[in-house]
Amino acid sequence: MTIKHAVAELTQSELAQQLNAEFDGIAIGVVIPAYGVAQQIERVIAGIPAYVDTIIVVEDGSKDDTLAKLRALRDPRLILIEHPQNRGVGAAMATGFKRALVEKLDIVVKLDGDDQMDPARMPELLRPLIAGAADMCKGNRYSDFVALRSMPFLRMVGNAGLTFLVKVASGQWSLFDPANGYIAIRTDVLRRMGLDNLPDRYFFESGLLIKLGILRAVVLDVPISARYADEKSSLSITRTLFGFPPRLLGGLLRRLFWRYLVYDFTALSLFLALGLPALVGGTSYGLWLWWDLSGRGEYAHPGQVMLATLPIILGAQLVLQAVTLDIANTPRTPISAPLRARPPH
Repeated sequence: MTIKHAVAELTQSELAQQLNAEFDGIAIGVVIPAYGVAQQIERVIAGIPAYVDTIIVVEDGSKDDTLAKLRALRDPRLILIEHPQNRGVGAAMATGFKRALVEKLDIVVKLDGDDQMDPARMPELLRPLIAGAADMCKGNRYSDFVALRSMPFLRMVGNAGLTFLVKVASGQWSLFDPANGYIAIRTDVLRRMGLDNLPDRYFFESGLLIKLGILRAVVLDVPISARYADEKSSLSITRTLFGFPPRLLGGLLRRLFWRYLVYDFTALSLFLALGLPALVGGTSYGLWLWWDLSGRGEYAHPGQVMLATLPIILGAQLVLQAVTLDIANTPRTPISAPLRARPPH
């Protein structure tokens, strides 16, 4: 062993000791949804730091030998849960979250089983939660210029469009990279949401953000790049393009209903109550009028034009004002109780 390697190992050992001391007394767990990751899962488990108390792996009906490799592991922190059939990443995470609540953990970190998420970056997600600055932290792969420059143009445009739609649906207007699954969340927040209603499959991350928006939980972006090697993504671009928008619209309507009608009633509620019917009604009347008159070869009278355009203009202004208020109403105060370090286990 060279002097350089010896110094590097000593530095890593000192860093590990510092992190163990920093997180001592905080019950930290990792949930790993594992499906078809036989080539990576052992490496992922081995790379999880010592300050993590519990590793919950939900084997989601893999067709390869992922389950056999997990059963052969001897890490005392490992809790293996088996899904006989594949139910999707969202269902696997719901199972893992429920077990995390049983284990009385303070913080849960989601790691994918394909080794794209670097466990060494985990402290960056944990520190804001421990400091009481956020209820959930998530990675952002596109926070640096190098990552953006290396991204294909169409993917950049698609990600920007998806980001905007998720912001609208969830009310988390300060976030980017909503599909990033590298997250850390307080279990106090998990207890407040219906885990049985989480989306089963790839809409999980967006559905979770919508639920957090309804609860007015604070979600913080943390710049963390992904690692890509021999793994294969099974996320379909077509499924995302055509499947996400209707579900995001449904999530938006649920958030608006619970946030601005049930839990509270503000000027934003009034703007939406007046603006949406005016916008929809004016647009519907204008389209019907155009169809009716064009079929008869007639022109609209000025009064008919005003009857269609005035509700559209007024409704659009009220809806835009509601969006402005929603952006200003982005959650900034965490809903989780202050996290106090427990005595060491």
